[in-house]
Amino acid sequence: MAQTTIVLENIGKTYGGRAVLDGLSLAVREGEFLAVVGESGSGKTTLLRLVNRLIDADSGTVRVGGEDVRNVDPIALRRRIGYVFQGIGLFPHLDVADNIAITPRLLGTDHASIAARVDELIELVRLDRAAHRHRFPHELSGGERQRVGVARALAARPRIVLMDEPFGALDPLTRDALGQDYRRLHDELGLTTVMITHDMLEAILLADRIAVLRGGQVVAEGTPRELTAAGQDAYVSELMQTPRRHAEKLRELLGGPSPA
Repeated sequence: MAQTTIVLENIGKTYGGRAVLDGLSLAVREGEFLAVVGESGSGKTTLLRLVNRLIDADSGTVRVGGEDVRNVDPIALRRRIGYVFQGIGLFPHLDVADNIAITPRLLGTDHASIAARVDELIELVRLDRAAHRHRFPHELSGGERQRVGVARALAARPRIVLMDEPFGALDPLTRDALGQDYRRLHDELGLTTVMITHDMLEAILLADRIAVLRGGQVVAEGTPRELTAAGQDAYVSELMQTPRRHAEKLRELLGGPSPA
């Protein structure tokens, strides 16, 4: 059993008098791909922001690599955790290479090493080095920009990557391809990934384990197979049945055979 690398214990977080997280506890094992799902307002993004200390919990403890994040310099913490989000956030005045190079440059990495790392990452996320290295964000497609966002998150060789709806704004074909490519990178690089998604099918196809949030708490967690098994509460069962219902409806519309 791999050791835990992210631990949230009895976390409470309130905004404007409303409890967004209420006694939430969750552990993520080293090398695991965890998907976090749940209704809007259930605290998914807040959970991510606590891990790299963009915000602090009102109560409870967050540990990364065994350290209480309150005892770690937040800037140093963020530089060793990759963060990918739907808005991408590429700097429009910087080309692809300079966007990817931001964190290594802040860490004082030498110019030659940065250049080599940029070239390595451009190829790793399946972009063409000659064609894309010096393009600016406005010259890229949505999928290309998101690939650059992934490359930038990996630039400083983090062991942990946090992803907040990273593929949600992409067309279905690009979303599927990029999701599968990221899963390949997760495995090849031995990453620990926590991904927020509203897409239950995406969670099932990409993640090793799924955590379901509701009312600021983890109401269920397990592998896709475990969460599909009988005995889950009504909300979790409804979530897990969504992809099956879509598949059955698609078969009906296209006139295919009924599921066994």
